[in-house]
Amino acid sequence: MPSANVSNLPLKVAQAYFTGTWKFMLVTSAPSESDLDTWATRSQVTSEHAATGGYTAGGFNVTIDSVTLDTANNRAAVTFSAASPTLTGVTLAGVVGGFLYKSLGSAATDELATFVDYGSAKGVTSGNFTHAFTTPLYINR
Repeated sequence: MPSANVSNLPLKVAQAYFTGTWKFMLVTSAPSESDLDTWATRSQVTSEHAATGGYTAGGFNVTIDSVTLDTANNRAAVTFSAASPTLTGVTLAGVVGGFLYKSLGSAATDELATFVDYGSAKGVTSGNFTHAFTTPLYINR
């Protein structure tokens, strides 16, 4: 039999890591595969949308809703919701997605976790911009 992790390891890892403050930062260009392979901190992201209206530099707070074990698929599922999911009266243009990251105090230490791709640019002029987390972040065994 090949070596393998026990089924609850992803849950234990997720429960240990997904604590503290989390944020979601909007970006105007998607990272390349090379970027995803090498970027580790928020300071490496060069395409954050400019602060405007209700959107502040660094993005908005995110709440961890649950960390559960999916035994059928041998993975942990981490679900999130945005603490401030709707930005009202803002003008945003060319938002292609965003980075979920663990906020540790500065751009140089904030840890990137995942990129969410919108599939196409989103924007709004003097209106409401909403981000909703619809799929959990999975950590496989």
